[in-house]
Amino acid sequence: MRSLRRHVAVVDDDESVRESLPDLLRQYGYAVVAFASAEQFLGSGRLRDFDCLILDIAMPGMSGPELHRELSRRGETVPVIFITGHADANACATLVREGAVEVLIKPFSAEDLLSALKVAIPPG
Repeated sequence: MRSLRRHVAVVDDDESVRESLPDLLRQYGYAVVAFASAEQFLGSGRLRDFDCLILDIAMPGMSGPELHRELSRRGETVPVIFITGHADANACATLVREGAVEVLIKPFSAEDLLSALKVAIPPG
């Protein structure tokens, strides 16, 4: 049986994000695994191990939105929070319409991220 601890995957090609975001989330009790690419995540064999995915929008190879669509195509329904350094209101609105919990613009606050995670993974 899996622990009650909430498991989050961070998928971002930026090494500093892959190091800092997991450290922050662990301080709040989340179990976190970071992946450098969408392809690395898909190849990990751990698609069903996570309660939430935090995906960068723009990555080399498969983008965050492409990964989200691929997971949906496979019938995986894990909540997704997108993060991006490029604010585009139309693109953000489209991602939310397609099922994203939230789109956060870098740099975002810890409070904004934790609020989005509480929506994605309700406490309880």
